Amino acid sequence: MKRQSLREKNKEDKLLRIKNAAFDLFLSKGFDDTTTREIAARAGVGMGTVFVYAETKRDLLFLIVNDGLERCIEDSRARISVDNSLLTNLLIILRRHYHYFAENPVLSRAALREMYFYQSGKQAERFNRTRQSLRHLLFELIEDALRAKVISSSEPADIIAQVIFAIYQVDLRIWLSEAELDLDSGGDRLRRQIEVVLNGLSPAPIALVINADALGPV
Repeated sequence: MKRQSLREKNKEDKLLRIKNAAFDLFLSKGFDDTTTREIAARAGVGMGTVFVYAETKRDLLFLIVNDGLERCIEDSRARISVDNSLLTNLLIILRRHYHYFAENPVLSRAALREMYFYQSGKQAERFNRTRQSLRHLLFELIEDALRAKVISSSEPADIIAQVIFAIYQVDLRIWLSEAELDLDSGGDRLRRQIEVVLNGLSPAPIALVINADALGPV
């Protein structure tokens, strides 16, 4: 087993102090009222050290959040099973994320707001990679279910998975805006929405007619 050098230990220690300082200040003062300089001072490091790991305050937020989101994916992969129904496996994945975001609602609400158009920054690539892992996990389940003829659709697996992912993203934000977070009621509402997708709406042909004149120009 390779021994960790003193330099590596010092880097890990500084990173942990930065994470802890950011976490404490974001919770006590709020994300908007905390400055990067305050985080550096609380961590006992220089601004240059902070910028090694995070270019912006948003980066610092996701330096914390990315750890949790990666654990959600790892835990979900470990718990889903071919012996479960498709709905059960989907809920295992998505409810695990609800549990994570419920742990620190103040931090989670800030993170969900800052996720929009998060494309640049030292932590952005890591965040987008994790989000893509979630999408792919949903896609794999849908693709397997289509292949096994557990479900059938004229649409491909990626479109169906994207619908479920969109439902999750919107409902998570609605749920986190509530004064008291009830995981059971939130999970039940999520389940019912996914069931709508899986059951379909059995539309009459007239429901799908597109009136181009009524839509008007794009």
